[in-house]
Amino acid sequence: MNWITNYVRPTINSLFSRREVPENLWSKCPECGTMLFHRELTDNLQVCSNCNHHMAISPRERFKTLFDAGTFSEVPVPDPVADPLQFRDQKKYPDRLKGAQKATGEKEAMLVAEGEIGRMPVVCAGQDFSFMAGSMGMYVGNAFIAACERAIQRRAPLVVFAAAGGARMQEGILSLMQMPRTTVAIQMLRDAGLPYICVLTHPTTGGVTASYAMLGDVPIAEPTARICFAGPRVIEQTIREKLPEGFQRAEYLLDHGMLDRVTNRKDMRTELITILRMLTGLPPATMGDLPAPEADVEAGAAALPQPPVAEPAPVPAKPATKAAAKPATKGDAKS
Repeated sequence: MNWITNYVRPTINSLFSRREVPENLWSKCPECGTMLFHRELTDNLQVCSNCNHHMAISPRERFKTLFDAGTFSEVPVPDPVADPLQFRDQKKYPDRLKGAQKATGEKEAMLVAEGEIGRMPVVCAGQDFSFMAGSMGMYVGNAFIAACERAIQRRAPLVVFAAAGGARMQEGILSLMQMPRTTVAIQMLRDAGLPYICVLTHPTTGGVTASYAMLGDVPIAEPTARICFAGPRVIEQTIREKLPEGFQRAEYLLDHGMLDRVTNRKDMRTELITILRMLTGLPPATMGDLPAPEADVEAGAAALPQPPVAEPAPVPAKPATKAAAKPATKGDAKS
């Protein structure tokens, strides 16, 4: 009886009550190999706390930390023709799109949203590298043009977060046509006198770099982001020379005048608020929501107990003067 109670029953209970441990509690930094707890990584905006390596982040997660109170509304994008070339390699193009949509939960590689950043209306567009490497197809071109049109309609600046492997080969020449389309849309913003900021994240390559990614009023990049048209391996094989250390990285481009700023992801919101207010002619932003000074003083004074008001002492009556007490003379009576 003791054997059944002490051994068999606990063994059976442990088998049925065993809880499965999630596999995504820890993430390994691809740069330094440090194991990072998922909550710590999320709170740090997908930035390694050990080596400051900036990992990929989806546009929706980025917008939640960028807009005020994390609230924004999506801008509708016109749907292009599906699979215009009937392209097929190892898979059909529609099957690849469905697989990417299922893996990311997004409709396409670019998300367009509008909201307020520092109490200023702003239109934002972000590319998702996990959706077919963020490749630029007809939908991305339509999304960029929809963002520009919405910014002109609201008289608001446009901020774009670029992350792409280039044009989408499954759409052929139609994907390359998005380069002049997006360039014309940027010119529409300039004609309207609206700022256009492009933040280049890792990686930004190919036709995206050759079009709207490098046409911002103030080019900004995240640390160690690779920004190029052709990759370093292709260049080395072409020129048959060894490239310098850090070639095509954000810091290298900053030193050679291709960028204006290299900003940490945790400081990106403050940086954008400062730059956008400068470009729109607004005064510097006030950090923190504080009540108006006058209203605060009046409310505090009303809450304090008021001291009792003393009544004024009675004033004694003045004695009558001799002139007033002297009886009237005859001359006065006659007059």
